[in-house]
Amino acid sequence: MRFSGAEDKWRAKLGTLRDVIRQDLVTRQLAEHLPKAPCHVLDVGSGQGTQALRMAARGHHVVALDASRDLLRLLEAGIQPGMAVRTVQAEAERLGELFEPGSFDAVLCHGVLMYFDDPDPLLADLARLLAPGGILSLLVRNGDGLAMRPGLMGDWTGALRAFEGTGYVNRLGVAARADRLGDLMRRLAGHGLEVREWYGVRVFCDAVPDDTPVPDDIDDLLAAEDRAGRTDPYRGVAALTHLICGMAYISHT
Repeated sequence: MRFSGAEDKWRAKLGTLRDVIRQDLVTRQLAEHLPKAPCHVLDVGSGQGTQALRMAARGHHVVALDASRDLLRLLEAGIQPGMAVRTVQAEAERLGELFEPGSFDAVLCHGVLMYFDDPDPLLADLARLLAPGGILSLLVRNGDGLAMRPGLMGDWTGALRAFEGTGYVNRLGVAARADRLGDLMRRLAGHGLEVREWYGVRVFCDAVPDDTPVPDDIDDLLAAEDRAGRTDPYRGVAALTHLICGMAYISHT
């Protein structure tokens, strides 16, 4: 996966405004779809473990998988007494050999798909791991809004280029790939998955500088971002798209 080697830059951005908005909105959106009873959660590409730890704090049993030992150490440092968290250092490509089919009630895969030129093998593995009635939470770079960030930052050449394709170089300096919603929904359907709901993440604040601190009025800012991420047409131009998926229902009538 192309993210390897960018961990230092990623860690430097933790706790900044853009990171706080992303993590808070994903938590809010995901909470509406998780079962209330403790469930088994797999976080693929868990990184520093923000979502994994929040799931564990709610009483869920979490397996956090990441290729970076350094990022897993950050996660492990945040585990509190009573939290059920197991960390696994492995590449996402090894999911099929590490876990039995149908092992998890919820599978999280946030900020991972953009580093795969061909996401279908990973999507197939994610689908196989879902237990009956389980959900898949996907966070991807929004290909339909790819021109927004360079346009808002005055990079007109980059904005024009973004209209023509889905490849880009992210703020970590890593070449990555965006997903257009319609195309991704068709890919998911090919693996027996349907999108139950989708949200935008970072509509208003994606273009702020990397080192922007969290402001005092963060509650109003988060409320505005949350509202925009649920509302058309704003969610369609967000930097990230958050999809909640489940196995498609098959009618036998």
